[in-house]
Amino acid sequence: MKGRPPRRAITDAVYLAKLRGHVQKSENSPERLYDITITGVKPIAFIRVMFAPEILAALPKILQDFREAIRLLRLISRETTISLELWLRSKHGTWRFFRIVGDDIFEIDRDGKLLEAKPTPA
Repeated sequence: MKGRPPRRAITDAVYLAKLRGHVQKSENSPERLYDITITGVKPIAFIRVMFAPEILAALPKILQDFREAIRLLRLISRETTISLELWLRSKHGTWRFFRIVGDDIFEIDRDGKLLEAKPTPA
């Protein structure tokens, strides 16, 4: 899933991210690993925002469809004070949020809290 960042989704994501802390958008370049960061809180979050045509897909499908975005997020240092997140938005404005921890992925709410305690291997 490459291409230009989804502008509308990023605008909406910045609004949601500001509810958690200070937000900074990354420079739009082909080498970018993430779209926005949330700082001023722990953990600091590096977030990739993407359009998801199948927002209600099961986690294995999410892992398959967004494997490159997840791989790029995993290039960021893995510290306990850093959260690597994938935020997906449907064309109707429905959101899903995921945290990447090592080789696992967890679904979280928009505040960054885990929805399930069970990880899904990536």
